[in-house]
Amino acid sequence: MMRRLLPALLSLAVAFPALAIDYRSVEVPAAILYDAPSQKAKKLYLIRAQTPVEVVVRLEGWAKVRDAEGMLAWIEAAQLGERRTVLVTTAAAELRQSDKADAPVLARFDKWVVLEYAGTAAPGWVAVKHRDGAAGLIRTTQVWGL
Repeated sequence: MMRRLLPALLSLAVAFPALAIDYRSVEVPAAILYDAPSQKAKKLYLIRAQTPVEVVVRLEGWAKVRDAEGMLAWIEAAQLGERRTVLVTTAAAELRQSDKADAPVLARFDKWVVLEYAGTAAPGWVAVKHRDGAAGLIRTTQVWGL
């Protein structure tokens, strides 16, 4: 049975390549998130500028997004930008000079602080920049939006 199942699974893997996760950030000062793709739908909550979201579905000018807390909602696609940001998810995240646990700490950030994504670094680390100019590496376990 397993010998027949394995080739079938492999053919599915080739037919449906892995989908890349699509992260965007909110480009307007504050955006309304809805429970359906319509301005007439129920308004769920506001999301502030530069907050990262994961786009899970696109539909005629709308995007269904997931936020850092796992909430799914609809946003007008025009309110999302290409710029990547990440969100601090731990009580205190440390921005370090290099990808070493004992590297000098350049800054500390509280939970919910938005940082600009500046690229991947060593495994387990990501390069980020704060709006005040502080730049360095932060552990991937301390941020959401990657």
